[in-house]
Amino acid sequence: MKTWIKPVGSVLIAGALLMGGAGAAGIAGTSTAYADQDVQRNIVNVVGKGEISVKPDIAYLSIGVDTQAETAQSAQKANAEKIQKITNLLKNTWKIEDKDIQSVSFYVQPNYTYNDKEGQKVKGYTAHHTLQVSYRDLSKVGKLLDDASEAGANNIDNVIFSVENRDQYEEQVIQKAMANADLKAGAIAKAAKRQLGMVLVVSQGDVSNPVIFNEAKMSVATAADSANSTAVSPGEVKVSTQLSVQYELK
Repeated sequence: MKTWIKPVGSVLIAGALLMGGAGAAGIAGTSTAYADQDVQRNIVNVVGKGEISVKPDIAYLSIGVDTQAETAQSAQKANAEKIQKITNLLKNTWKIEDKDIQSVSFYVQPNYTYNDKEGQKVKGYTAHHTLQVSYRDLSKVGKLLDDASEAGANNIDNVIFSVENRDQYEEQVIQKAMANADLKAGAIAKAAKRQLGMVLVVSQGDVSNPVIFNEAKMSVATAADSANSTAVSPGEVKVSTQLSVQYELK
């Protein structure tokens, strides 16, 4: 958790440090106790929330092929040929770079049948291979999926829309969260007939994920399911954070 702390109360005990002997130590201890109690009586804690909506600038496409055959070797070979055809399409026709095409899952597994007489038996094998493709021209995502389907892709799970450079939005959402905290603390101070003082402590979100990007997701049907081309709408990405803020009350 990111925390910024501004010291309070040090002035109250400074005078005690000028005195010597055991009496000075006792007074210093007493002064510190009263200072801490005073601070506790004169603070207000609020949680400020900030959220913005931004247009995505990148899409992550899940494009896969499932192939069945009598043997594991034949299933894997046929699947590899289809994946290679799709990869060539992505690189040569769509000009997608190698760094934007990544294998995210691959397996070959047996298929089973069962009946009371023979029990469980292996009946063929399925080879599965999925590529994750990063693509930045969002207006052409539907056409890209159609071409991949025609090239042999039969397992297109979903499309995730996101933003590639996230740092540019973090400052905006933090400022909104702080403004929200100021508003809440000011309203509390006014209701209590007090004045709002300086910020004492600020803590931001979760340490592992202080700013949350809720990416836009959309399930996509392959072109084989419809005579029309696939239409994909990117929607908006929600960016949010929250700040725990402690203020001085005057």
